[in-house]
Amino acid sequence: MGPRPDEPSLPSPAANPESLARAVKDAARALGFDACGVAAVADEADDGFDAWLDAGHVAGMDWMRRTRDLRQNAALKLPGVRSVVVVAAGYAQQRPPAPPDHGKVALYACFRDYHRVLLPRVRLLGKRLTELAPGTEHYACVDSGPVRERAWAARAGLGWIGKNSLLLHRELGSWLFLGALLTTAELAPDTPAADRCGSCRACLDACPTGAIVAPRVVDSNRCIAYHTIENRRDIPGDIKKRLGDWVFGCDACQEACPWNRRAPETAEPDFRLRPGVAGPPLDELADMTEEAFGARFNGTPVRRAGLEGMRRNARAVRRNREGS
Repeated sequence: MGPRPDEPSLPSPAANPESLARAVKDAARALGFDACGVAAVADEADDGFDAWLDAGHVAGMDWMRRTRDLRQNAALKLPGVRSVVVVAAGYAQQRPPAPPDHGKVALYACFRDYHRVLLPRVRLLGKRLTELAPGTEHYACVDSGPVRERAWAARAGLGWIGKNSLLLHRELGSWLFLGALLTTAELAPDTPAADRCGSCRACLDACPTGAIVAPRVVDSNRCIAYHTIENRRDIPGDIKKRLGDWVFGCDACQEACPWNRRAPETAEPDFRLRPGVAGPPLDELADMTEEAFGARFNGTPVRRAGLEGMRRNARAVRRNREGS
């Protein structure tokens, strides 16, 4: 993402889907997004999500089960919805190597919480769309509502779903955040991108726990990211032994992906690494106070795991290093 004005000016398109789509993409660029695409809601279809839920791969994320129907039917969230605008913002950058006796935090969580950065801009994009198409309604989301942004991004031509189940953009790789704008306006849809993973299985081979049980199928029960962030109980022993240095999330599959080697470094100031977050000292983290936890991690996604979760994770990594 690059510099953006708070109130981007837009052309006044003719009232047709093609012009409206072009104008919205211009607005997205003015707001600093790196990519924007459009999908038609008529293209909505199950892409394996129901089977993934039914197989139990969702683990303890019960909110996904409760909102299954909403996630599979955009019209239940926004009656009359006709199009979905999807925006992407890259966050790729070099991370410092973790010093000895330090843990690792997934790259996306090492700076200001992306929800706070992107959601206001997606909402502003919705406001602009309403100005361009008076009388229409919209719903803005940055993975905080029952909208499957990755599935819509693939339908909108932003990329394809990689074998690690993440969206892969030809330039940004998978180091990106997605936002979605459901709208009752009709915009010309983009053509879905071709799958370019080919025979590569780098992400499957790199996963420390074998959580990618099949191409594009991740079993959260075996995923380090799930257990270090969402799981509020004890981490299963076989997963705990394979944590490596990860105390929050896991980037192993992304680091192995060839498409991520070409991703440009982000220009977004809010996505610059915050000192002390990417590699926190294990001893400090294992016995951290609430005050120290807040001082180090406030305003970042790490807060989602909570103090007790991060203590648990740090102690597990430390025990592995000590061989106990």
